[in-house]
Amino acid sequence: MTRHRRLPSDSPPPDDVFAEMLLAARELLAVRSPLDAELMVSDMIGAWWGRRLRGGDVEQVLGEGLVDYAAKAGTPAGLTLLIAMAYLGTARQAAKAEGAALALMESGVARPGWADRVGAVKPDGCHVSRDAYGDQDTVVCTFTYRDLDGTTTKEDRHALVVVVDYNMRGMARDAWVSSQVDKLLEKAGAEAGGNPMLRFEEIEPTQARALLESAMTATREACDRNGPPPVSESYSTFHAFARSRIKALPPGRKRPAPLHTEAPYSRERRAMLAAEFLASDAAEHLSDPSSASRCADHIIDYGCEQDFGRPLRVSPTKCETFLLDWLPRKVMLSPAEQEAMPYALSAWARFAAGRTALPEEGLRATLDAIWEATARFPEAYRDPTSFGLDRELVERLLPDGDLSALGRRAFAFPYLQGTHGDILLDRLNPADEGDRRVLLGVDHAAERHRADYDEHLAWHEEIATRLWEGDPPQLWEAAQRLLDLGHDRHEVLHVLIEIAERIGDHPDELAAALDDIADIPDSPPA
Repeated sequence: MTRHRRLPSDSPPPDDVFAEMLLAARELLAVRSPLDAELMVSDMIGAWWGRRLRGGDVEQVLGEGLVDYAAKAGTPAGLTLLIAMAYLGTARQAAKAEGAALALMESGVARPGWADRVGAVKPDGCHVSRDAYGDQDTVVCTFTYRDLDGTTTKEDRHALVVVVDYNMRGMARDAWVSSQVDKLLEKAGAEAGGNPMLRFEEIEPTQARALLESAMTATREACDRNGPPPVSESYSTFHAFARSRIKALPPGRKRPAPLHTEAPYSRERRAMLAAEFLASDAAEHLSDPSSASRCADHIIDYGCEQDFGRPLRVSPTKCETFLLDWLPRKVMLSPAEQEAMPYALSAWARFAAGRTALPEEGLRATLDAIWEATARFPEAYRDPTSFGLDRELVERLLPDGDLSALGRRAFAFPYLQGTHGDILLDRLNPADEGDRRVLLGVDHAAERHRADYDEHLAWHEEIATRLWEGDPPQLWEAAQRLLDLGHDRHEVLHVLIEIAERIGDHPDELAAALDDIADIPDSPPA
């Protein structure tokens, strides 16, 4: 098949791009297999997966736009595209495509021979391959096509393979399709049979559906928040196909828990686990018990809050991510804790491996990864005080230790030191509602002449509170974009206030409006 042209991410495509896609759809007239047709259209739909369009939903503008274009063309190629889109598209795309396809068929447009079998599949079996670390699940679902009389055939039997990555918040990270079903299953079983680090087992189709729906939802949500997530190149190609095959699995079960999942960890249970660790043989060589205790708290919190409630799960990838990515972004460590953390993490790996029965080779690989990451940790962990910031000031801005909040909170409260009249700014706590209003009053002392000063200050307090809490995240993202364009802080704050005041209490609309900010108008509201 001729590879379609990838669509731009920042504007709706012109009709000539739709025309090119319709031209590529002519190849659908030559195929005999419904599987080939579905894969070709899934590849075509993948052109816009993960894209963002300013001022419109990509699935509506591009997906439904392509359906409308194919319907208007009224050609056999257009009809074949509509038939496949009726199965592979979103709910809105499928409804529009089905109606348009029926209209074209009633008008006499010829349909392909595979039209009656497209999407007419029955699940044949579901399996999952799990690594002993609990890093990922590889889900294999096999399908066969049904004939018009309801019987199934081995012809076009195929397997959908989806990789679910728990180090990426349970996202679906990769997907592909194989027609070599028996060979695929035999290889997976053989690899697991000779490798203590792998498990391969059959699961119920209902479990597979719940697991895959959750994983693809996590990928979509990550895409909605931050743009295309770090998935494989093939994910977009097979995304629509995978979505449609998952719907062919029976619903009705909760997703199977990731490996090493235990009962939820309350605060008391977390504290007990930390105490057990500190009293264990694995921790006896740690020379600073106080710092080791605080490090253990961070390790446990990470496992509970970022890894599906699995503080005892350790792996090379998880430990590297914790040490080199999560800690530098999220946690304010004291100098003593910075020194102790890699050693505490190594001790934790030994302690946890014994509790989860991680094979010895898995523990060795994890300890090797921590050792290699330890050399990079001082550079990865950029202590704010190394930039000349006063530690006491930083701690006032980060009472929760959330390093990722430092920039937005410093932007919200620029006056935290010195005096203003008889006010000692160093003694005011920006986390306290009353002190927060005093700090903002100092920041806006030059505006006391305004007739609407109290109302205006209240709006500044609203924005400052939202920035403090990071809710919604689009608020700080929009502020940074405007600051990068050279606008001063006061201008940016007033634009944020204008948007928040105009949108009101509609979180989704506010997030969308903030996402759309590209620059400040010539005359921003005062």
